[in-house]
Amino acid sequence: MRTRIEVAPDSLFGPDNLPYGVFAPQRGPYRVGVRLGEAVIDLAVALDDPIFAAPSLNPFLAQGPARWREVRERVRQLADTEIPDEAVHSLAEVDLRLPIEVGDYVDFYASIDHATNLGRLFRPDAEPLLPNWRHLPVGYHGRAGTVVVSGTDIVRPRGQRRTDSGAPDFGPSKRLDIEAELGFVVGVGSDLAHPIEIDDFAEHVFGVALVNDWSARDIQAWEYQPLGPFLGKSFATSLSAWITPMAALESARIALPAQDPEPLPYLRAADPWGLDVALTVHWDGAAVSYPPYSRMYWSPAQMLAHLTANGAATRTGDLYASGTISGPDPDQRGSFIELSWGGSEPIHVNGQKRTFLEDGDEIVITASSPGRPDVRRIGLGEVRGRVWPARD
Repeated sequence: MRTRIEVAPDSLFGPDNLPYGVFAPQRGPYRVGVRLGEAVIDLAVALDDPIFAAPSLNPFLAQGPARWREVRERVRQLADTEIPDEAVHSLAEVDLRLPIEVGDYVDFYASIDHATNLGRLFRPDAEPLLPNWRHLPVGYHGRAGTVVVSGTDIVRPRGQRRTDSGAPDFGPSKRLDIEAELGFVVGVGSDLAHPIEIDDFAEHVFGVALVNDWSARDIQAWEYQPLGPFLGKSFATSLSAWITPMAALESARIALPAQDPEPLPYLRAADPWGLDVALTVHWDGAAVSYPPYSRMYWSPAQMLAHLTANGAATRTGDLYASGTISGPDPDQRGSFIELSWGGSEPIHVNGQKRTFLEDGDEIVITASSPGRPDVRRIGLGEVRGRVWPARD
């Protein structure tokens, strides 16, 4: 028996999207699938290829760009035909897991609006941007082992916090925050001591996914000088269950905002580009912010080139994220420390005045980008998480 997957005309997950994930059908093992509308296509069955029977995208990603293009074209052809019944599953009836085995995780600080806002908050009498910010994509190494799939509950972290006396105490974070970000997944790695050239981005990066890099601002504020983020960031980073291939975002490419001063030669691309991706942050069901990725100062290719400029190796499944996405307007800020201006300007959420996250709060970040002229938009799924009380 065969079936044709019907996709609603206004769906964000039509045949021009086709994001990849790892799913388990009822009473079945985890395996690789592609989303089409409200269905998941089991690629191991539909393409008769055992590499997609793996519980991770990594084996497929390691095959490289030519293989990525071949499979995408075959799936697009399937979307226009009838597919074996046993290869089609309802999205509502499958379990989704982390789609990649994360090797390393790097988080950047690539939004000029976010960096400027935090500079004004933390250094009100000084220049908001530090001297190096316009010369390189600032970043730090995160903790790959605490990257979790969308829908995973987030336990409030505990750590040292500075008290009014100036001495620290230890307890649950009182200023738990989010960071709305876009993550980039490395498909083909690079060898040690062999930097990735900026124009070779497409040979290495497979796709993008939504990221929420949860942040404990009070823990972070006490610990981050002089070496930067540590326990205030490493307790949880949520990743979407769906990886959107870069091939689906061709129509989302836009010119990169002007960079002044001109970057050093290793950060100059032959065709500098950014992405037109519109995000929405939902707090307990209420839309509170609309961060625009189109405003990002540093491009995905520049971040990858800088990440490897010192000869650092990359591996299949490595994840690097943009850092908080913010725009110039108050309702475009991608973190609550910005939205509430350090807690001094409460946000109205469902009739309540709020600043930072309370136990029981749920955050959902969604995003979309332009499709082809005859396609409405492309959806990037969602990244969701609910806050639970700290554990004793």
